[in-house]
Amino acid sequence: MATQTLMRRLPPVSVMIAGLVLAIMLVLVVFAPLIAPMDPRDVSSYSLIDMEIPPAFMDGGDPRFLLGTDNQGRDLVSVILFGLRISVVIGLGAVLFAAALGVILGLIAGFFGGLVDGVVMRIADVLVSFPTILVALLISGIARAQLSADTMLTWAPLVLIFSIAVNEWVQYARTVRASTMVEVARDYVRAAKVIGLPAGRIMGRHILPNVMSSVMVIATINLAGAILTEATLSFLGAGMPPTYPSLGTLIRIGNQFLFSGLWWIAVMPAAVLVVLVLAVNVIGDYLRDRFNPKLMAR
Repeated sequence: MATQTLMRRLPPVSVMIAGLVLAIMLVLVVFAPLIAPMDPRDVSSYSLIDMEIPPAFMDGGDPRFLLGTDNQGRDLVSVILFGLRISVVIGLGAVLFAAALGVILGLIAGFFGGLVDGVVMRIADVLVSFPTILVALLISGIARAQLSADTMLTWAPLVLIFSIAVNEWVQYARTVRASTMVEVARDYVRAAKVIGLPAGRIMGRHILPNVMSSVMVIATINLAGAILTEATLSFLGAGMPPTYPSLGTLIRIGNQFLFSGLWWIAVMPAAVLVVLVLAVNVIGDYLRDRFNPKLMAR
């Protein structure tokens, strides 16, 4: 009986594999400058002599380039490691920004209600009526039109984070608002109001810990979407500059050579993106089921 109970509590094999894959990718992201054979941001390290070399396991491959090189002679392993780093950092930044904004607005709307709740929810209704990618393209385009090339080169990651997050906070706000409205009616919140605790302290110390489990599940699920949105923007040319390639930029560049036999330039970064998003989605689905009250009661 104890063994069966333990087995039910353990995550399935697919989730453990996804967790292992995601952990490995995060290690690669953190230590990319130390692991990568070359720095793709350093133009002086490019060698046109080594351009378009196939992967080492193919005929004509070079053992120095495990996954081959691109049209600029850059080692694909190095480019993918740095591209993975950019995609993950921007995805995480967008999720954290959206979660923070959504949680704050959801707490305020659910706690005070009335006019405050109406204003926040109407803004949320307007934003949710537009696709995330459309809003991100609009904000990115405005930023590119208003900022100089050098300034955009510096602020591109923050612009992308804001572009993706500005439409994603709605889901957090709605979830936290609903949970807050339930918690406000409980005796411990009423008691806190009676003894004169300020609203900010009640929301931060008493209500917030009780709604964070839902926020964590939403954040995990939305991380995959944020990474895909960033990759889509970069693929369309509205994301990171070519000198700081993300996975979407690498796929866009490789797509130009896909039908000329140089398939590895596009396929390799695309495969890494697929594995990353799949691993995050598997973990997100597991957390959603794990914290589902109806499933937990079984």
